[in-house]
Amino acid sequence: MKKLLVILFIAAAATTYAQHAMNFDDLAGMRRIGAPKISPDGKWIAYDAITVDLPANAKNSAVYLMPASGGAAKRIASGDTPAWSPDGKTIAYLSSQAYLYDVASGKSTKLTHLENGAGNVKWVPDGSAIVVTSDVDLGAAEEAKPTKARVIDTLLYRHWNAWQEPTRTHIIYIPLNGSATRDLTPGAFDAPPFSVGGGNEFDVSPDSKELVFARDTDEHPERSTNSDLFLVPLVASAGGGTPKRITTRTGADTSPSYSPDGRYIAYRSQARAGYESDLWELWLYDRATNQSKRIASEFTDWIESVKWSPDSKSMFLIAPLKGAEAIYEVTLDGKMTLITQSGSASEVDVARDGKTIYFDLSTLTRPSDIYSMRPGSTPKKLTTENDAKLAQVAMGEPASTWWKGADDTPVQGWLIKPPHFDASKKYPAVVLIHGGPQGAWSNGWSYRWNGEMFAARGYVVLMPNPRGSSGFGQQFLEEISRDWGGRVYTDIMNGVDMLAALPYVDGNRIGAAGASFGGYMVDWILGHTNRFKALVTHDGVYNLESMYGVTEELWFPEWEFGGTPWDNPELYEKWSPHRFVKNFATPTLVVHGELDYRVPIDQGLQLFTALQRRGVPSRLLLFPDEGHWVLKPQNSKLWHQTVLDWLDRWLK
Repeated sequence: MKKLLVILFIAAAATTYAQHAMNFDDLAGMRRIGAPKISPDGKWIAYDAITVDLPANAKNSAVYLMPASGGAAKRIASGDTPAWSPDGKTIAYLSSQAYLYDVASGKSTKLTHLENGAGNVKWVPDGSAIVVTSDVDLGAAEEAKPTKARVIDTLLYRHWNAWQEPTRTHIIYIPLNGSATRDLTPGAFDAPPFSVGGGNEFDVSPDSKELVFARDTDEHPERSTNSDLFLVPLVASAGGGTPKRITTRTGADTSPSYSPDGRYIAYRSQARAGYESDLWELWLYDRATNQSKRIASEFTDWIESVKWSPDSKSMFLIAPLKGAEAIYEVTLDGKMTLITQSGSASEVDVARDGKTIYFDLSTLTRPSDIYSMRPGSTPKKLTTENDAKLAQVAMGEPASTWWKGADDTPVQGWLIKPPHFDASKKYPAVVLIHGGPQGAWSNGWSYRWNGEMFAARGYVVLMPNPRGSSGFGQQFLEEISRDWGGRVYTDIMNGVDMLAALPYVDGNRIGAAGASFGGYMVDWILGHTNRFKALVTHDGVYNLESMYGVTEELWFPEWEFGGTPWDNPELYEKWSPHRFVKNFATPTLVVHGELDYRVPIDQGLQLFTALQRRGVPSRLLLFPDEGHWVLKPQNSKLWHQTVLDWLDRWLK
């Protein structure tokens, strides 16, 4: 028996050390699994997944079908966004246009031929049609111009990574019988409005007679977050009916979803105008009384998504919770029940019998898989695409940790040790600072800022959730606004003190890196402490006043700094990193995308110029074909190589 135990121990140890620390090829090789869609009979799950083709510098999406109990998945088409027909015989999906896949025959048919393609497909519940979004030209086609010059008369002339063209996103009704399509939301406004990661901003009523959608009709979209919900009949004559506005709050109203019995429309709502990080509340619109009311009014974290139970008596919600993305169930009288917080959950779907939910779930050590869960049970993993690759990779051990921040407020973060950790060694460390600033590091996988990639290079990684982080109550989140370099900086630096005091961390070899607000905080750190031996700032705000003049979503700086730079210059001056350039001394890598119109390229160029002029060791990595995020596979490979090599140069 002893001999057997020794053999098993040796085998386990050999397996552990046969694993290698994760590299970029491992990260890129993971299949990116999308949202589960359960079939009406509850027997099958359709989902999409992205595979990276690194040599071709491409991402390829495909639709898969697998048993609802798990098992081998079958690839059925190139495309994404699968949606089951009400009778379960057909799956609609997107591949530039909308297609229909016949489950029995395994054949696909192209349904739409829209000039600007199709997106965000939903079925009309009686199965007679689908609705999709598509960009619609507002005017006659222009003749070819002899110049590329632009003549601009209004703001929001470019957004995120694209110039505004004379098109608007509309919702298009596509009958399956071949009759004419209809634009259900004509006019000069996007319907639904632009939303990062959007797609749930419209829905069709269970009786197939009505569409609800979000739209922002403000004359100054660069200053407005005020989307409202509208109703329009599906059965109107050509050209659609007249939309009826059903919400009037000055903040955003979006993500409408009809209850299966047709009585209610659930939606997410914010109270305050111009505040994109206001508390996302859950509201119900009663179609019988035309009145709205808030549900679970004591809940103080963002409601991120809503999915009805089949009996219309409750809803499943996703909300951040202290470094996780949790699933809750809420009844119509506001009773909240926590279902799971075992990682970062998303994309909930519910079987028609109401007994099983399906969702995506990832952790810091594992990319998203599809899980099922029944009441009172634990999540069951169904997909297996990445199992073989993950078995070859040694992950660092993550742990949630807490320390006291500014005003002795508890602050949470994630600590990741290097793979094959040896407690007798002294490791260098890296602090990763998240963007937003209203956001959080959660116990979830990322393909851009992945803590395990830094741990794999031999670093202890701290991922703090300071003031401004979601999942710790709305008050904690709001304590960053108009205080960008204040308490949040103390929260982070107190975390660095905790990190440096760990017996296995070399306190003299600590670096910091971050993007967006995280880049801003690195720029702020650059002028306020020499504690770090290396810094990486990606798409960071450097000069708050000049940033105001070149960014596009003006509601953001006007909220965060209390107005415009000319009406309220004090906070722009107080919290702008460029005012502390004489203190710059830490070696710094500056990364920026030339198509980033949120934090435009001038911010990175100004910082690099100051660093070079000051004689501070520095390097500039520019991506001419990337926006606020580095998304193309080969660019991502270069990003990881350059960032990690820079840290190694100064910390090892």
